[in-house]
Amino acid sequence: MPAHTTDDLLAIMARLRDPETGCPWDLRQSFHSILPYTLEEAYEVAEAIEREDMAALREELGDLLLQVIFHARMAEEAGAFDYGAVVTTLCEKLIRRHPHIFGEADLEDAAAVRANWEREKAAERERKGQSGVLDGVAQTLPALVRAQKLQRRAAGVGFDWDAIEGVFAKVEEELEECRETLAEPDPARRVHEIGDLLFSCVNLARHFDVDAEQALRAASHRFERRFGAVESRLRAEGEAPAPALRARMEALWEAAKAEEGA
Repeated sequence: MPAHTTDDLLAIMARLRDPETGCPWDLRQSFHSILPYTLEEAYEVAEAIEREDMAALREELGDLLLQVIFHARMAEEAGAFDYGAVVTTLCEKLIRRHPHIFGEADLEDAAAVRANWEREKAAERERKGQSGVLDGVAQTLPALVRAQKLQRRAAGVGFDWDAIEGVFAKVEEELEECRETLAEPDPARRVHEIGDLLFSCVNLARHFDVDAEQALRAASHRFERRFGAVESRLRAEGEAPAPALRARMEALWEAAKAEEGA
């Protein structure tokens, strides 16, 4: 079977969206209705990468590409732009942001490349009328990702701690303020203080050069894996997780951690 091309994919999408003979489901869709699928596919790509599953990654990248093709087709139907314009815009952006490859700039290491990339992005935001340092950070980003990006932007103009000790102190300060809310009936204050604590923890991750979102995802995976081991061992004993078995569950949890060398 011959390999398909992007042109084939564009033709398939055009047929699915044909007003006369297209698919009823595809024809009902809009930018807003397929947005959840676009986000879901991006996360499924991330999951395949984390599992190092190349077969799944191939499939999930295809599903993500479908979202790009779908959005571009709807934009073409609306007379806004087409897939070709998406590709052209991307190519121009990559060339513009890599003057050391496609131009005469001398960027000798990764740090210089990164700094130039940020300058180019800032110039692009300014051309769009986004003059503020924090302008253009998407509201729809996951909260940890958005917090870290906002902090990175602010740090880029010097609004940052001089040393990591200050970040540790801030985390401890916010933790103490959370503890103080235990004596208060105001749930809004608790939300406020927990938010400040999480924001400070993201800042700590940034100073450690750790991606906060990936770190939390990894921690969640560990919790899921270890609790699954607890359930499995309880099942082998003819039991199931329950409050009355808390001590046993904690012992099995520690055993699962030990087996992982954690």
